[in-house]
Amino acid sequence: TDNCGITTMSVTPNAFTSANLGANTVTLSIEDAAGHISTCTATVTVTDLTPPVAVCQDITVELDATGTASIVGTDIDNGSYDNGVVVSLEANPNTFDCTNVGANTVTLTVTDDAGLTTTCESIVTVEDNIAPVMASQNVTIQLDASGAASITAADIDNGSYDNCDFTLTASQTDFACTDLGVNTITLTGTDASNNVSTITADVTVEDVIDPSITCGAAISQTADAGQANALVTVVAPVTGDNCTVSSITNDFNNTAEATDTYPVGTTTITWTVTDQSGNTNTCTQEIVITDDESPSIACEGAMTQTADLNSCDASVAVIAPTTSDNTGVASITNDYNNTADATDTYPVGTTTI
Repeated sequence: TDNCGITTMSVTPNAFTSANLGANTVTLSIEDAAGHISTCTATVTVTDLTPPVAVCQDITVELDATGTASIVGTDIDNGSYDNGVVVSLEANPNTFDCTNVGANTVTLTVTDDAGLTTTCESIVTVEDNIAPVMASQNVTIQLDASGAASITAADIDNGSYDNCDFTLTASQTDFACTDLGVNTITLTGTDASNNVSTITADVTVEDVIDPSITCGAAISQTADAGQANALVTVVAPVTGDNCTVSSITNDFNNTAEATDTYPVGTTTITWTVTDQSGNTNTCTQEIVITDDESPSIACEGAMTQTADLNSCDASVAVIAPTTSDNTGVASITNDYNNTADATDTYPVGTTTI
């Protein structure tokens, strides 16, 4: 009021923003026609009842070498705004691992300076684009009695790893006699996102099993007529191997066929079988040739001689018989002096030698 009337009335400040949220002291000034001015103050409390507007966007993130990824609110914000000031943008969830590969619904919470919040949702697609890291090792395996051997992918793995789960496969796991030697095998790692890496390893296949050999029974045969030997038909041993028999030989004629002429007596044949890996085995077989043919002997004609002078006997030179045999004459003896030479002193009369 004024005794003459108020000509002007003003307040300072008279405009407010979000920076003035809360209690503000405002000065009211009045002026009368005489130019007299008076003031007073009042408290103007500013409130914000309008929440922010949340605007989201979809994004794609990649897992790192540890199999994790993270985001912040600004990553999925697409221009959220407020009549005041946006003070925070929060994403939930904001961390991801291998279990989150694919589409994930993430909530963006927008908060203004009045504490008002609004949310929106975005799709965060998590990708794993890191292929497994491969490491291999060479191995040596032996064929079994059936000529087979096998491995698993783990046998040639040497610590392959990935940021997520992965599987290992080998290009060949079963081996046979045709694979003897060094085989280059590909080890493949494939993760859940179908990222693939490969590496090679050498698988050396060995055959350390000796071949089998069974010799035939001993053979007994008489010498051929008039000969010190006999032609003998010998059946080769029965052989086998988990792979392939490469050769069979005997030490009598150094061939695979022992049918031959064998001398009188016992001949022991050693058979040797060798497989394609150089493994060997042996057996023995006896060939017994007997001499059933008697020697021949032809004595000289009877000898007649007079007694030596003034003696009842005579010194007689006796010619030895003619002898022969298919294996050779071992000895000749007479029953007069039990030697091979019957030349001796014989008494008067007839002596039969």
